[in-house]
Amino acid sequence: MTLTFRSAMLALAGVVVVAFVVPSRAGILLVTSGVVLFALVDVWLAGPVRPLRFVRKTGGPGGTGAYAGSSGATSATTSVRLGEAVEVRLLVTNPGRRAVRGLLRDAWPPSAGAVTERHPLELPGGERRRITTVLRPTRRGDRQAHRVTVRSLGPMGLAGRQGSHEVPWTVRALPPFDSRKHLPSRLARLRELDGRASVLVRGQGTEFDSLRDYVVGDDVRSVDWRATARRGAVVVRTWRPERDRHVLVVLDTGRTSAGRVGDAPRLDHSMDAALLLAALATRAGDRVDLMAFDRRVRADVRRAAPHDVLPRFTAAMAPLGSELVEADHRGLVSAIAARASQRSLVVLLTGLDAAVIEEGLLPVLAPLVRKHEVCVAAVADPAVEALARGRGDAAAVYAAAAAEQARVERRHVTVLLERLGVTVVDEPPDRIAPALADTYLALKKAGRL
Repeated sequence: MTLTFRSAMLALAGVVVVAFVVPSRAGILLVTSGVVLFALVDVWLAGPVRPLRFVRKTGGPGGTGAYAGSSGATSATTSVRLGEAVEVRLLVTNPGRRAVRGLLRDAWPPSAGAVTERHPLELPGGERRRITTVLRPTRRGDRQAHRVTVRSLGPMGLAGRQGSHEVPWTVRALPPFDSRKHLPSRLARLRELDGRASVLVRGQGTEFDSLRDYVVGDDVRSVDWRATARRGAVVVRTWRPERDRHVLVVLDTGRTSAGRVGDAPRLDHSMDAALLLAALATRAGDRVDLMAFDRRVRADVRRAAPHDVLPRFTAAMAPLGSELVEADHRGLVSAIAARASQRSLVVLLTGLDAAVIEEGLLPVLAPLVRKHEVCVAAVADPAVEALARGRGDAAAVYAAAAAEQARVERRHVTVLLERLGVTVVDEPPDRIAPALADTYLALKKAGRL
């Protein structure tokens, strides 16, 4: 049973009547009995909420699911990119004869970004209505529907019945992949590198492509003397970048990935860079795998078909979060070795904290560098650069000194990694994804994959 504002106003009117008309115990009893009687009659006349049946569907291609009665439930998942909206539709059926009039609340956690959770409901017996809730998630990951609560009011609007139903559903907020805007320009460079651009620029690489006639300006080292002797004309070999190479993208989900850089955690910026690299490498004909690791493997995507790489990557990344533990770098290297038996490009998206790198990663990195091409990509904090330029007052000078010290330590770590043979990409959030893609293209052009 639930009471409304009208019942409170009716009770207040009864108080006024008792105070000024019948100020006696009998008057109090009479007014109280009247209010209670009207409320009970309203509850009795209200449509029942327990027999209602619910079916959930989405307004897009995310999926469908159903809720069967009050005993069993079938859950399903809708996927949407972070920052985009998705409609979750709730089909309510009234199998009884009495109408249900009142309010329906489709409850979601605050981070699901429900535009409105409360919907007016008027449902005659034997009919059904569709209720639409628009969600715009504010955080990456899974958001589960709490429950559906229906408040059915009587004809007088004084009181009614209320009941809740478990109607499970999950909305999965995927990484937004903002860096996809850089993909067309990098694909154009890849085509140019591959010798298939419209300007017919022959690509560089180490994999034989074809023979063609010599033209002035060609590198004489590319002349194929045997073919020249057979044809009686000078011909040269052309090359293309290697294909079907293995790229392993590793996300560090340890403590250093939790810090916020700009408007998002460092881990989210790393995911964006990983998605751009995966899209580019897949189009280049390479095989791309993903691993997320801190003290154990948190996500593992292997042997995905080219058309399935991005969907599987985003699905694996969506529920990931930063673990407030120090990464086990020895275990990380072992996990990489288990997944990369042949020579591969290993891209480690992590931080460049001096203590973590010098004490954790550097001592175990040498065997990995001897077998694979290793790239360490880190998200730099623009706030540190801004602090380093501050000279306004004494506090700003102290902050600038601390920021400069952090920059010196970061450069020192970069030098140590490069001496070991590691390629280092250290860029702010808006540059890390395209810079990593450019590094991949440069390595491919140099034949280092």
